[in-house]
Amino acid sequence: MKSSPPEEYKVGPGAYFALAFAAVFFSGLLGGKEWYGVFDFTTLNGAFGKVVSKASLQDGTLTTATSAFRGSGGSGAMDGFLFALGLIPAVMFALGMINVLEHYGALRAARKLLTPLLRPLLGIPGTTGLALIGSLQSTDVGASLTRNLADEGQISENEKDVFAMFQFSAGAMITNFFSSGAILFTLVAIDGTAAVPTSIGACIAVMFIMKIVGANMMRLIVRFQTKAHVTTPAEGEA
Repeated sequence: MKSSPPEEYKVGPGAYFALAFAAVFFSGLLGGKEWYGVFDFTTLNGAFGKVVSKASLQDGTLTTATSAFRGSGGSGAMDGFLFALGLIPAVMFALGMINVLEHYGALRAARKLLTPLLRPLLGIPGTTGLALIGSLQSTDVGASLTRNLADEGQISENEKDVFAMFQFSAGAMITNFFSSGAILFTLVAIDGTAAVPTSIGACIAVMFIMKIVGANMMRLIVRFQTKAHVTTPAEGEA
């Protein structure tokens, strides 16, 4: 009698639902202060509050200025420690959510659904799909999820190098672009025309395409290096 595959390897509707939820959760589509923000990674991850950095008395009124908990003017190991402290919540939260989603089959669904797309496009398996989506919003999420995949043996060393190149090019593309670059599209020239003669969508498309180009350049480099290190058996050896 033919034995059926183990139940844990089957991909059912629940796994695809978990994958869809993960894609939306890490994509930033539901970010904001509305009620649906509870389904967004960045919103739930939150941010550190402000601290008083300066106080002054003007005309009998005490005024204060606030800054991030890291303050300003930091340097060296001390400032690096505070920067690392800011990364810990995001990394821990991302890994915790991935473990929950993996329990419900999201990674198995990603492998089955995305491998036919990502394998020829980037040379990486579909299990990297969630890390890919997360890396477009947060470099911390992308890096932590990629490390988790590597530790569990889901991706090889060569695949990790290629995927790291994809993330390195225009890291956290969506978040960084809309937080700092999108303001340029509101500028106008003296004659009233737009100062930037293109659209936001075109810029995002160019960045995403170049991320793919960079990953495939690394893919070729890794392939050539692998071939260079392959040694043929010595003549007469079995």
